[in-house]
Amino acid sequence: MRGALHGADGTALLAALRRGHVSEVLQLAGDGVAGTAALGLPGAAQMAATFLGALRERGFRGDEELADVLRGSVGHVVKPALRPLSVDLEMLAMLLEGDLIGSGGRLDLSTGECRLAVADELDTGFEEADDPDRWLSVPALGSRDGYEDMELFIEILGDTALADRLWTAIRGRGAFRRFKDVLARDECAWRRFHRLSDERRLGRARAWLAEEGCRPTLPFGGDG
Repeated sequence: MRGALHGADGTALLAALRRGHVSEVLQLAGDGVAGTAALGLPGAAQMAATFLGALRERGFRGDEELADVLRGSVGHVVKPALRPLSVDLEMLAMLLEGDLIGSGGRLDLSTGECRLAVADELDTGFEEADDPDRWLSVPALGSRDGYEDMELFIEILGDTALADRLWTAIRGRGAFRRFKDVLARDECAWRRFHRLSDERRLGRARAWLAEEGCRPTLPFGGDG
């Protein structure tokens, strides 16, 4: 699926999604599905409907914004219209949640580029003055949402023994490191957690972007 997205192959994306569990990749693949639907690829409208049903059932932050994108791709009028921006949602999520340095950054409204704050500081040729028509400040919102992702995962895990160890691991300082250490011993659970975490992080980034009046550009030329 990721290969189809990176290779701009909408037909391959739809084929990959038919073989898997779409409920685990709604945010990851949703824009791609919307792009194929906007282009009218065979089976794309049906896949968009499947995504819409799964988004309604799940209801994570950012899911309603993605649902609007999917509805728009099949011809429904969605208001307010958001400005398409060629932004990497994964990079934006990293800035928002401070995965690297916890200091946020900037989003280039002309290109969609995400810049770490430290990159601006090290780039002596970078324009210091703020230009609100070009640059959007991206705050580092901290790790609270990530902690809640761990709590949600434990609640839905379905393995009582592992869940008990994880509840113990996330108490007090160093919770993230201990959680990962415990989870690393179970490869299946490790993959499940990262799929859940990735979906929620992408959804939060999408919701934040929508609050700023933008949305990711549809792949495969679906925006024009």
